Amino acid sequence: MSATDDELISQVLSGDSEAYADLVRRHHPAIFGLCAGLLRDRSQAEDAAQEIFLKAYRSLSKFRGASSFATWLYRIASNHCLDMLRRRERAATESWDALLEAEGERIERLLSAPVNEERSLEDADLVRRVLDCLPPEYRLILTLRELQGLTYQEIAAAMGCSLDSVKARLRRAREDFEGRLRHFSGAGIV
Repeated sequence: MSATDDELISQVLSGDSEAYADLVRRHHPAIFGLCAGLLRDRSQAEDAAQEIFLKAYRSLSKFRGASSFATWLYRIASNHCLDMLRRRERAATESWDALLEAEGERIERLLSAPVNEERSLEDADLVRRVLDCLPPEYRLILTLRELQGLTYQEIAAAMGCSLDSVKARLRRAREDFEGRLRHFSGAGIV
């Protein structure tokens, strides 16, 4: 039988650093998925996940168990990725206006074309590019909810905010996302 997260944490805190490898193996797919969803770069996501697990290891003695270990990791990961996104944003990323100017006609054609396999791939690319234009906080909350499938309670714990705040932020993020798509289609999300 596999040890629980709490049992593994106790083992690590008692000096068994090998037990931490079990925690990493157990939680790496979800943390990497979050990083990849937010950072949109596999190499950066791999580096970020490694840094997140290192931060968590160094701070493990501060983990109090008020939430699950997974939620605690999500919080560390969210903060780390948001910091990376903010640094990247300051280093000049593609702006919404640049996307409109460069891809406006293609996006309009895409939104009016019949649904097929090619359009599905282009839809996914469009969603990714629109997500990339959103503020980092909106990208984070949409990734946690829509791509990672976290509950509102898990998001609140991961982001260190209230349930009402999660609902409000998610609503604003969805409105911003839909508004950007509506700009092209006049009908909302594809």
